[in-house]
Amino acid sequence: MTLKLYWDDSHLTRFNARVTESSVQNGRYVIVLDQTAFYPAGGGQPADVGSIGSARVIDVWEAEDGRILHCLEQAPSFAVGDEVSCEVDWARRREMLQQHTGQHILSQAFFQLFGAETRGFRITGRAAEIDLTLAANPDEMQRAIERAEELANAVVFDDREVRIHMVTPEEASRLPLRKESFITDCVRVVEIADFDFSPCGGTHAQRTGEVGLIAVRGWERAKRMTRIEFVCGVRALGDYRAANRTAEAIARRLSVARDEAEQSVARLVEENRQLQRRMRALAELAVQAEAQELLAAAEVINGLRVVWRVFEERDFDEVKLLAHRLAASDSTVALLATRQREMARLVFARSADLTLDMNLLLGAACAHLGGRGGGKPDFAQGGGAHLTELERVMADAVAELRSAGTKSPGANTLRQGEIIDQPPPRA
Repeated sequence: MTLKLYWDDSHLTRFNARVTESSVQNGRYVIVLDQTAFYPAGGGQPADVGSIGSARVIDVWEAEDGRILHCLEQAPSFAVGDEVSCEVDWARRREMLQQHTGQHILSQAFFQLFGAETRGFRITGRAAEIDLTLAANPDEMQRAIERAEELANAVVFDDREVRIHMVTPEEASRLPLRKESFITDCVRVVEIADFDFSPCGGTHAQRTGEVGLIAVRGWERAKRMTRIEFVCGVRALGDYRAANRTAEAIARRLSVARDEAEQSVARLVEENRQLQRRMRALAELAVQAEAQELLAAAEVINGLRVVWRVFEERDFDEVKLLAHRLAASDSTVALLATRQREMARLVFARSADLTLDMNLLLGAACAHLGGRGGGKPDFAQGGGAHLTELERVMADAVAELRSAGTKSPGANTLRQGEIIDQPPPRA
C-alpha cells in the first residue's frame, strides 16, 4: 500500500520517495512509490500530473490493493530501489482543490436550503458538475440556484477553516455527515467550520477563502435529477474573462456600452422577426405569381395539368410552398425537385379532387435516388443522394402519370407504365 501524503497536506507538491515497482502495462511506463503526493483519479476528481525525476507523470490511479500507480510519458531513467525527487503540478492541483472544496460548499448549500442531496460529482475539462435530487420549474430553479450560490459564496468570503479528520466508523457515526461513508476501517472526514462534514479522499483547500468565487454556469435535467454546472477560483476567473470578452465584442458590434448590449440585441431580434414576417409575406406573393405562370404553361396529361420542374440549389421550404400553391388548383399534379450540394430533395403534390397516390409515386422516385420519402396520398416529400439520376426519376414519375390512363379527375389510379426518356424542364 502506498502512503498517501496528499491526505495530510493537499499543498505538498515536492517530496522524495523510493521506487518500489517499475513495469510496462499496455505499452505504458508505470511505477509505484512507497509514498506519494500525487492524487489518483477518483471520486469525480481527475488525477494530478507533474514529474518524477526527469520523467513526466501523465496519469495516476489507485489499484485495489492500495498501491498508487504513476504513468510516465517516457521510460524512466531510475530503477526499483532508487530514491527520486517528485513534483506535483501546483497550478493543476490548486485548480482541482478549488473545484473539489467548492463542490463541498455548494452541495451543502443546496442541502441546507432545499434538502437536496448530491448524488453525483465530476470535474470536467472546463467546469464541475453535481447531480442533485432537486426538481422545480425553470423560474423556481433559477431562484434556488441564486440562493444556494449566495450562501456558498458567503461561506467562501468568511474564509472558514477546512479541517481534516481521520476517524473510526464509530466516531464517524456521531458526526453530522452530509453523506454516508462506505469505508469500513478508517474514515477521512473533511470539515468546513460550522458548515459541513463530509467523508472524502480528495484534495481540499486549507481555508474556504482559497476556493475563490463559486459561480453556477447553468443547469439541466438529467437522469431524473438536476445537474448543476459550476466553476470556482481560477476557473471562475477564466469563465468571467471569456464571458466579458463576448459581451464586449457584441457591444462593439452594436456600437453601444456593454451594459446596453442586451437591450440592443433584444431590439435587433424583434426587428429581425418583423423582417422575417415581411419576407414570408413577400415570398408568398412571389410563389403565388410563380404558381400561376407554371399552371398557365403546364402540360396536360390525361386531363391533368402536370407541373414538373428541377430547380438548382433552391430552398426546399420554398419548393414545398410552391407545391402547395399549385395543388390548390383543381386537376393539378406538381412534381418538383431541387438539386442541392449533396442531395436531391423532392416534393410531389396533387389537388384534392384527384385520387392519385403521391406517396406511392414519390417512394419509387426516392428509391432510385438511393433515399426514401413519405407523406400522405396528396402530399409527399423525400430525397436521395444519387444526383445524376434526378432527371431520370422525374421523367419516370411523369411516365407513370401518362400510363395511368386517367380520363377524368377523381377516377385515376397509378399503375406500372413504360419509361420515357424526355427530361423534365429545369428552372
